[in-house]
Amino acid sequence: MTKHRIYSMSVASVYPHYVTKAEKKGRTRAEVDEIIRWLTGYTQEALNAQLETKNCFEDFFANAPRLNPSRSLITGVICGVRIENIEEPIMREIRYLDKLIDELAKGKAMEKILRS
Repeated sequence: MTKHRIYSMSVASVYPHYVTKAEKKGRTRAEVDEIIRWLTGYTQEALNAQLETKNCFEDFFANAPRLNPSRSLITGVICGVRIENIEEPIMREIRYLDKLIDELAKGKAMEKILRS
């Protein structure tokens, strides 16, 4: 089975779109970073390094220091697909991130986004 092309896209190429989406709705880059750090376990310095080296999504998630165990609480539909039904692990991680950024842009409180 061939890999989806998003796996080979660099996180750095998509990151500005996450930030723009959040900022258009009055949210901040810091909140986007907080979401990514919560999901992956990267420190801010390590996240910045990942963005600078332009690692692809597959490597970004494979190298994540500690994927948050609470991420399984993220449910719903993103891009017309129910997240909890996605079987491919890397695609599920990417869609978790997409869903969290969507929730941020929709004005949801950070405590709820981070499943606190």
